[in-house]
Amino acid sequence: MSTPAQPDRFHFLHIDLNSFFASVEQQLHPEYRGRPLAVVPTMADTTCCIAASYEAKAFGIKTGTRVGDAKKLCPGIILIEGSHTEYSKYSHAVKEAVEQACHVTSIPSIDETVCELIGREQEPPNARKIALAIKQSIYKNVGEAIRCSIGMAPNRYLAKVASDMQKPDGLIGLLPSQLPRAIAHLPLRELPGVGARTEARLNKKGITTMEQLLALDRNGMHKLWDSVWGDRLYHWLRGIDVGDDGAPPASDVQKTLGHSHVLAPQFRTITGAWAVAHKLLHKAAMRLRMEKFHTTSLCFNIRFALTREQIAHAEKSRRHSSGIEHASWGMEARFEACNDTLTLLEALQGIWRQCPKSSEQQKPFFLAITLHNLIPDDELQQRLFPDPNNRASLSSTMDKLNLKYGHTKLHFAGMLPARESAPTRIAFTQIPTKYGVDYM
Repeated sequence: MSTPAQPDRFHFLHIDLNSFFASVEQQLHPEYRGRPLAVVPTMADTTCCIAASYEAKAFGIKTGTRVGDAKKLCPGIILIEGSHTEYSKYSHAVKEAVEQACHVTSIPSIDETVCELIGREQEPPNARKIALAIKQSIYKNVGEAIRCSIGMAPNRYLAKVASDMQKPDGLIGLLPSQLPRAIAHLPLRELPGVGARTEARLNKKGITTMEQLLALDRNGMHKLWDSVWGDRLYHWLRGIDVGDDGAPPASDVQKTLGHSHVLAPQFRTITGAWAVAHKLLHKAAMRLRMEKFHTTSLCFNIRFALTREQIAHAEKSRRHSSGIEHASWGMEARFEACNDTLTLLEALQGIWRQCPKSSEQQKPFFLAITLHNLIPDDELQQRLFPDPNNRASLSSTMDKLNLKYGHTKLHFAGMLPARESAPTRIAFTQIPTKYGVDYM
């Protein structure tokens, strides 16, 4: 079945900031430009690089490379602990710079921006001019070290594919008349949504190259994916607009809110972990109120590092991205809808008392706190009797002071040892919001 001919126009631009976190550090520190640099979540050899400059990538260092391995690959590499606040500021600055050249349609992540073209903007020469104007605006208004690759395509999915085809500082257009042959040389993993597991599943079904994938007709694609995703992908790869353009499904109501943290070495004790857990809850509770939600469920997860002897005798262990073999434990607490810190803290304390304390649970290194079943404040059923302890008022007063002076200015005593630990971390899938003087 042949697809109808599409006019040679670009409907979308996908702007992908190159090695964004590392580039921000090189913008802030001119002395680091042209030198191998990696951004890390914490200064520990067991953690992983979350960004690498192109100079570091030349040594084989990339996102996910263990810091210890990065030092071996490049003994002179510069390691910088990531600054969530600075990256958020620069992400907002990039959006404003892009807006000066073209209206921003959506922001899929902290280092990506999407623009939808209209009318004569879609004509290839005009689309190219807009893309170059975006590059110039970022260079002029954000910084000379902040570079981007831009993909131009007839649908959003292919625009993202094109943005990855030439880095750094690339500009690639995929016109309908060039498709699908223009992408036939790409590895399967270059397609958004095709990770290691999906690639392995495709390989088992006999699809090992892009050419083999593109040779399938629509029915073949549907059978391969066993879902409507196959039908959509068939059209996307041929430049056809099927409505959603590969955008993530919209959600009218946020489902969860929380924080996770890999503990710094000095906090990898039971006492230290509790202090950090307290800090994570403090931040989550404040965000819950700022975003005008209540919650009825708190989930807590903790991972414990295992020794070689423990690994040998453990019934089940897992490997963290940092390479640490670990055992994990988690528990959920349910309660009446609330958004005050004290009630949530009592729920966390109840979970903490249930946490196992065997010899295999003595070296915690990772914590996660997630609030589920979020209820918008305006949909909350009002209580017949008011809160007798004025917990909501207490939290509101704490928020006013923390918004003005910083989110750790006023807190419960349990988080005091970890007040400066577990800083707000980099968000890949969303741009953090600034509450008062802090980004969270």
